[in-house]
Amino acid sequence: MAKIDMNNFTSDMTAKEVVRSDRKLRIGIIGTGGIANSHIASYLKQPDVEVVAGADLIPGKAAEFFKSHEVEAKDFTDYKEMIDTMNLDAVSVCTYNCTHAECTIYALEHGLPVLLEKPMTVTLEEAIAIREAEKKSGKIVSVGFQPRFDANMQMIKKIVQSGELGRIYYVQTGGGRRHGIPVSWSETFIEKDKAGLGALGDIGCYSIDLVMNALGNPKPLTVSGTATDYFGTTPEAYSQVGKPECAKKFGVDDFASAYIRLEGGIILDFRIAWYMHLDTPGDTIIMGTKGSLRIPSTDCWNGSFYKPMTIYHDVAGEPVQTEIPLLPATKDLFDLKIRSFLDAVITGGEAPVPTSQIIYNQAILDGIKKSSDCGHEVEINIPEM
Repeated sequence: MAKIDMNNFTSDMTAKEVVRSDRKLRIGIIGTGGIANSHIASYLKQPDVEVVAGADLIPGKAAEFFKSHEVEAKDFTDYKEMIDTMNLDAVSVCTYNCTHAECTIYALEHGLPVLLEKPMTVTLEEAIAIREAEKKSGKIVSVGFQPRFDANMQMIKKIVQSGELGRIYYVQTGGGRRHGIPVSWSETFIEKDKAGLGALGDIGCYSIDLVMNALGNPKPLTVSGTATDYFGTTPEAYSQVGKPECAKKFGVDDFASAYIRLEGGIILDFRIAWYMHLDTPGDTIIMGTKGSLRIPSTDCWNGSFYKPMTIYHDVAGEPVQTEIPLLPATKDLFDLKIRSFLDAVITGGEAPVPTSQIIYNQAILDGIKKSSDCGHEVEINIPEM
């Protein structure tokens, strides 16, 4: 294999924490199921934080949530009442996808920074509304893409931005599970009125962020996509978890694919699956005029990856390939997500994962759904703010 200067691709993962000294930040959690357990576990590790309240629309759920984590906090069934009465410094929004926008906007309107779980929203219109509320409030919204804090994920961006690949013109990304509709964790993932999106919003947004962040978040222009439910509506899809009744509840996508045109003449070729008769729909590939980068596939890109990347390029007119050494996977990605948000709240700094970038991710998800519904390519229009 050819040698290139690997010093160009060293990674500095030194974290600079800001710890509040005058008092602890008072945190509220909206939605206390599933992912909220990861939020509170991480908050409890922070020396300058106390989780003082939580809200869940299911009576008793927030109280049980706090009991299970041995936390004394006020529980609510109405997140608005919690925000109105608890003198909070910030909130995590961990609700159903379909309520991300309303909860986030209400918090912003009441002067609270928000750590919003992914996907940002279900529709582009909701994402635009969050951006407008954020701008008006002067508070931040950081969206929950913890893979951005992983050393290997950061290396992808460093390679692309170094110019080693030249001008990028084509990207292939995606992933999926062979049998992995996530009803063993929560059936709300498959209910249209709660999740809104299926594999697209659950794991598709991760693979899109992987490449969009590496590319510098070029604006999406058009989408031709499809989103299907061939497997989720069949009882056989749930044989491994013993829940055949979920087939009747399934109202979202279990597979999606799309052809997306980005600014700068870049084509993004995307596919994602919760269920398929295949081990992988392919590696992530970033092709440029000087070289191409292959990133070994994972099922959902929600953390790191575990095989070396390869750069394909020419040396003295001969085709060669260079293996990029795999860095140790960054530990405690979720803690880094939480800590970076807290530091931004304390310092008044910018959101670690800003909505100005993630709105492009949401526009792509929304475009795929709309294109699938209408049966043809759609244009993406995002207003300037």
